[in-house]
Amino acid sequence: MPEQASLIAETRSEKLELNLGPHHPSTHGVFRAVVELDGEIVVNVVPHLGYLHRGYEKTCENKHYHKVIPLAERCDYMGASSNSLVYCLCVEKMLDVEAPERAQVIRVIIAELSRIFSHLFWLGTHAHDVGAMTPLFYTLREREELMNLFELTAGGRLMPNYLRIGGLIKDLEEGFVERTRSFTEHFDSRVDEYETLLTKNAIYIDRTKGIGLLSLQDAIAMGASGPMIRGSGLAWDIRKTQPYCGYENYQFDVPVETGCDVYSRYLIRIEEMRQSNRILKQAVNKLPEGPIRAQKAGVIFPPQAEIYTKMESLIHHFMLVVEGLKPPVGEYYQCIESPRGEMGCYIISDGGPNPYRLKWRAPAFINLESLALISNGCFFSDLIAILSSIDIVLAEVDR
Repeated sequence: MPEQASLIAETRSEKLELNLGPHHPSTHGVFRAVVELDGEIVVNVVPHLGYLHRGYEKTCENKHYHKVIPLAERCDYMGASSNSLVYCLCVEKMLDVEAPERAQVIRVIIAELSRIFSHLFWLGTHAHDVGAMTPLFYTLREREELMNLFELTAGGRLMPNYLRIGGLIKDLEEGFVERTRSFTEHFDSRVDEYETLLTKNAIYIDRTKGIGLLSLQDAIAMGASGPMIRGSGLAWDIRKTQPYCGYENYQFDVPVETGCDVYSRYLIRIEEMRQSNRILKQAVNKLPEGPIRAQKAGVIFPPQAEIYTKMESLIHHFMLVVEGLKPPVGEYYQCIESPRGEMGCYIISDGGPNPYRLKWRAPAFINLESLALISNGCFFSDLIAILSSIDIVLAEVDR
């Protein structure tokens, strides 16, 4: 009688390679990670980028300085105005131009609204990634209010394209200040609602606490910034260390957590929304009267109203559109605190109307470096929470 085949298969010990993405919803865009697994344990993660590469930096080098602003906003569509702000500040540094005080305060308002806008979508999608669906509906409610404010200001909802070299495209529309003040008055209570859903939720804590550990030493070594490094114990915020747009005149705290995990990064972003709301209240109350754009012929566009009444303004406008501005030769760098960390703009000028070289220091791209390190030894299901906690925007990662 032939021997009966064993019903128990032999134990296999080889590692498994698994593709996460590029079309998986939890990758938050067309991001592909090749994951090496030992059972359910992550051994290694290799990010594969480039599925959204659009050549932003090279495209910017083929446009006049004034025409780069819309491209800048499309690098980080979650915090678009942060990108246009850092670009305008860098060009203004080249030209030795400073925006008027009213424009500076409005820029702070737009930047902080963008920070909250970005963190709201991060919070909703991050919670969804770990199994909590309700927070997404809550955060989209407030996000819609912010998009209405952006639309009122400049017409665009996701990418307002409101900032200009030397100031703003136009002054605030009637009703903007009142609606912004109304938002700030109730937003803190809305953040309380988010915390009620998540902060002490036993399931959420189990999915995030002690997961994705990034020590302060490793965070510094990898150049991490934003909530990533503040969640590892370092109070590093460009608005405090290298103030711009008058941030030194505002009272706000830099939230710090020492847990170094996914939960700490969540707490950081929650507190950052509260602090941004605190800044907004101050900015709305101190908003001065005055011009919204610097005046410098041949460099800054004249006011729109003057183009139709003054020949000199019409000529300046025409020459700027046709020939562009001619900045001094040199290398320039400007950084700001974007929702994801240190956002930098590096420009080399050869004196021509286009940037000779332009490079973005994109925090999402640099923070993503830590993915393999902080995922090693975790369960595959934890990898989803870890990737989400980095808060990547693929257009900024690939550019």
